[in-house]
Amino acid sequence: MSSLAGESSMVDRQSLEKKPTAARILDRGFYWLTLFFALGVGAVLFWIAFQIGRTAWPAIQAFGVEFLTNTTWDPVNDIYGALPQIYGTLVTALIALVIAVPVGVGVAIFLSEDFLPNSIRTPIAIAVELIAAIPSVVIGLWGIFVLIPFLRPFYNFLHGNFAWIPLFSTPPRGNSFLTLGLVLALMISPTIIAISRGTLLSVPRELRQGAMALGATRWETILGVLVPAGFSGIVGSIMLALGRAMGETMAAAMLVGNSNRITASLLAPGSTIASLIASQFGEAARLQVAALLYAGLVLMILTFIVNIFAEIIIRKFQNVE
Repeated sequence: MSSLAGESSMVDRQSLEKKPTAARILDRGFYWLTLFFALGVGAVLFWIAFQIGRTAWPAIQAFGVEFLTNTTWDPVNDIYGALPQIYGTLVTALIALVIAVPVGVGVAIFLSEDFLPNSIRTPIAIAVELIAAIPSVVIGLWGIFVLIPFLRPFYNFLHGNFAWIPLFSTPPRGNSFLTLGLVLALMISPTIIAISRGTLLSVPRELRQGAMALGATRWETILGVLVPAGFSGIVGSIMLALGRAMGETMAAAMLVGNSNRITASLLAPGSTIASLIASQFGEAARLQVAALLYAGLVLMILTFIVNIFAEIIIRKFQNVE
C-alpha cells in the first residue's frame, strides 16, 4: 500500500511539474505567433507602400513636390497635378465627419443606455449595422436617383437666398461636394455607431453607479463619466470612419461630379483622389498610371497623418504614457 501511495504521489508531483512547463510553452508559442502576425501586418503595409511608390516613381521624378500644388490634370500633354483632388478629398471627408460624428456618437449613447427597452434597442442596432453592408455602388445609385432629386429644392433654396455666402455661391447641379459629403456621412455613421456603442457598453457599471451615487444626473454621468471613459474607442471609431470617407471610390466617382476645380462652394462639383483613380485608371497610359498611383500614395500618407494625429489626441486626453 505504501509503495502504491508513493508511486501515486510521484505521478502527481510529475504532473504538477509538467503543467507549468506546458503552460509556459503554450504562452511563449502564442506570444511568438501573435508577434509574427503583428510584424506581418506591418510588413504587408510597407510592401504595399513600396510597390505603389515604385510604380509611381516615374511621376515622382517628373513632377516632384509640384504634383501636390499643381491644379492641372492634362493626360494629352502629360501634365499632372493633384491639388484639386487632395482638396476635394479633405473637404468631403470633413463634411462627412461634421455630420456623422455627432449623429453617430449620439445614436451610440442612445442605444447603449436604457432609454428604450432592450427588445427595441437590439433590432435598431442590428438595422444600423446592416447599413454598413450595403455596397457603395448601390448607395451611389441611390444618391443619383433618390437623394439628388430630393435635395435639389433645398440646394436651390440655399443658392437663391444665400448666394452671397461663398459656400453656396455656385448654381446647384446635383453632383457636388455637399452631396458626396452627405452620402459619406451615411456610409460611415454605422462604423461610428457600432464601435462607440460597444465601447460604451464595455465601460464598468461601477463608474455609472458611483457617479449616480454622488448625485450626478443621467446626462452628467453620460457626458462626464462614460464618454471620457470610452474616449479612446470613440476616437478609434471616428478614425476608421474617416479612413473610409477618404478612400471611398465608387460613390465618390458617381456623386462628386469629377470636375478638376478648387472652389469654396459646397454646391459645386469637384473631384477626390479615389474618384480620380476610379474614373481614369482603366484608360490610363504609362505616365498617367504613374501619376494616378502617385495620387494614391498621397492618399496613403494623408491616412497615416490622420492616424498619427488621432493617437496624439488619445494620448493627450487619456494621459497615456
